[in-house]
Amino acid sequence: MKAAVVTSFDHPPRLREVEAPTALEDEVIVTVRATALSQLVRAQASGKHYSSGTVPMVPGTDGVGLLPSGQRVYFAFPRRFGAMAEAVAVPAANIVMLPGDLDDITAAAIANPGMSSWAALTERAAFQRGESVLINGANGTSGRLAIQIAKHLEASRVIATARNTACETELRALGADDFVALQQAPDTLVADFRRKISQGVDIVLDYLWGSPAEAFLKAATGHGESEAAPRLRFVNIGSLAGASINFNAGTLRSSGLELQGSGLGSLSHAALIRAIAGLMQAVKPAGLTVDTMVRPLSEVESVWTENSEARFVFTVSKP
Repeated sequence: MKAAVVTSFDHPPRLREVEAPTALEDEVIVTVRATALSQLVRAQASGKHYSSGTVPMVPGTDGVGLLPSGQRVYFAFPRRFGAMAEAVAVPAANIVMLPGDLDDITAAAIANPGMSSWAALTERAAFQRGESVLINGANGTSGRLAIQIAKHLEASRVIATARNTACETELRALGADDFVALQQAPDTLVADFRRKISQGVDIVLDYLWGSPAEAFLKAATGHGESEAAPRLRFVNIGSLAGASINFNAGTLRSSGLELQGSGLGSLSHAALIRAIAGLMQAVKPAGLTVDTMVRPLSEVESVWTENSEARFVFTVSKP
């Protein structure tokens, strides 16, 4: 069978012939129909992600395909091969049945970016209806979905942050109730964050880390008041603004901050599958959408280095 194969972390994958998988006990063979090129997949295939394996490897963590029965499913974490192959062997526990009105391309494209906030809220932060959510780095695909997902889960208030102030109107149209411009002088940004915290922030979904996260954490510092500071769950999901920050330990001692991460390793595969199952059921009721560009897997090498705000989805077998 054909699959995209990475033979060097310095080069894009190429379509090659590989041996077809066979299912072990508790596994099923899925005939792949669509699989998305996400930031996670790019990072793993370049050797830059903490979960990167060794080469040669077939990239891709998930996709949409058919079971031997013909049932259309979402699948994740196939064994041996990544998802960018004509067929994969997948643990049966990592299969999610898809709603009939959810098409292959949307399901494949939305799983990773949508799951990032759904899992962070429901599995890591233990979100409760009526809590307020600040999304740090809301202008990307994942951040925009996070606004809609927080509203769908009935957050009382959603605050979006972004460097580009021109996107404020669009983010508010998606459901953001408030906006913080990150492109401010550091002290001004800290003061702006401090005002938002004083108005009530229960959970932060942080896609940025780096200086924006540093500014928020500085703003959360308390001053040893007689009453304990309100609980504030800060969940890091990405590091688009930098992998390291300066962080004063006094911030933890003087505030209600709880620092967490959400990703591979901090969440079990079972938890991620639960999150994705919930997400897939919500796509239509919540009106969740993602911009996509569809390409056949045969074009994987040329598409790999293309830049697009839309999410590339490779079709593998004919729908």
